[in-house]
Amino acid sequence: MEPIDVRSMLNSAATDVAVDNGADHRYFIERRRKLTPPALAVANQKVGPAYSGVVINGAVRAADFVCLSLVGIISYIGYVVPIDGFSWSYIAAVLAVALFGVISFQAAEIYDLAIYRGQLRQLSRLTSSWLFVFLVFIGASFFLKVGDTVSRFWLCTFFSVGLLVLATGRLTLRSLIRRWARQGRLDRRTVVVGSDENGEQLIRALRRQDDSDIKLLGVFDDRNDDRAQETCAGIPKLGKIEDILEFARRTRVDLVLFALPISAENRILAMLKKLWVLPVDIRLSAHNNKLRFRPRSYSYIGSVPTLDVFEQPITDWDMVLKWMFDRIVGAVLLLILSPVMALVALAIKLDSAGPVLFRQKRFGFNNERIDVFKFRSLYHHQADPLAAKVVTKNDPRVTRVGRFIRKTSLDELPQLFNVVLKGNLSIVGPRPHAVQGKLQSRLFDETVDSYFARHRVKPGITGWAQINGWRGEIDNEEKIQKRVEFDLYYIENWSLLFDLYILLMTPVALMTKNDNAY
Repeated sequence: MEPIDVRSMLNSAATDVAVDNGADHRYFIERRRKLTPPALAVANQKVGPAYSGVVINGAVRAADFVCLSLVGIISYIGYVVPIDGFSWSYIAAVLAVALFGVISFQAAEIYDLAIYRGQLRQLSRLTSSWLFVFLVFIGASFFLKVGDTVSRFWLCTFFSVGLLVLATGRLTLRSLIRRWARQGRLDRRTVVVGSDENGEQLIRALRRQDDSDIKLLGVFDDRNDDRAQETCAGIPKLGKIEDILEFARRTRVDLVLFALPISAENRILAMLKKLWVLPVDIRLSAHNNKLRFRPRSYSYIGSVPTLDVFEQPITDWDMVLKWMFDRIVGAVLLLILSPVMALVALAIKLDSAGPVLFRQKRFGFNNERIDVFKFRSLYHHQADPLAAKVVTKNDPRVTRVGRFIRKTSLDELPQLFNVVLKGNLSIVGPRPHAVQGKLQSRLFDETVDSYFARHRVKPGITGWAQINGWRGEIDNEEKIQKRVEFDLYYIENWSLLFDLYILLMTPVALMTKNDNAY
């Protein structure tokens, strides 16, 4: 279902980062919000990235189809072809049986993470569904009067070996799913907003769900009166609402669930102004609301109705597609552009003393700090790895070669190493700004509301803002506001074709819209 459109109601976003405004970057200190001891205890627990259930189910379907097709084709080539010769009708029949098998397994609800964890229930459904497929095949052969042309030995081999392969695959999958579950990779790590009676009822309702993937981390509440309990149905209170921003930076959070009634509109909106910049799903629990909408208006966590407010961008198969696009396109670009990069490196080395590459601290996904590789364009003794001072027109710190590579964005090419080798950048995405990026004396996040919402996706080498001319020096408020505006549009309208269009338009933009690049 589509999330509720509340963007127009949000006028500002909370910031969770402050930095030392001193001129000397060597004494840069990042001030991070202090978490409570219970929150730190949860945040310090080791947890890996989540595995998408949608992707796992899709991969299992594809594996079933491929395995069944291979079993049928190999047994046909090994037994029938030497006797009767090759016929494409057998191949078509094998593919049809494999496809119908996957459809039957889907109808039997075999493709479900809860089913994978079991053994007897999974294998019994699998066997009955596979038997049904062959009974349908035999019946179809009879009515089409082609039963005499089908090898019975091949048919028995296809059925028995296919069942054996399916069962072996399911037992292997069961082992994997159980291991991933122990590692927390299948959990939706959830925080609840509201440590009161509503929160207690919600937590109890979630705990009653069978085979739930919800992992409750804790509750957050701003209230200091008797309504906000220190523990809520046995779940500890971890802090205030603003603490969620820092908490989500230190550990994986997948879902923020509000236990507040919809009637508390002003409180909810005030909290959303702070939290919507996070790359997580945000939902309002509707389990206690007297106002009822149509059933299709809700999404459900088990039997608990919720209303979607914000959805995490680029998830499930979209994330897989973007990951493949980054790795494949990034590797191809790295190979094609390696001669250009070698020439740039040689020119830098001949032009001025110092290393060819340097690393600069930038904002990454979910406000994390990442090291971004760039060709050195400043004199080495005037290097500015934190970008505390913006490069301006005719800046004396820029070398002769540096002026050219900055104008043409050739200095950005080493970021392909970030894409292909480190995986902390994408080919296309919001540009990663320096952690001390300022407009005059104010940090970017202090200048533009919702600035940190840019970091809900992985940053990129090029982006929608850049091909529309918003690149280079930021010397007025409009330039940073436009970058944020275009970046948010990209996040909300992402598609693989959109990425491809931006990538293809980047060379055109570099030639025609480079007035602000110095």
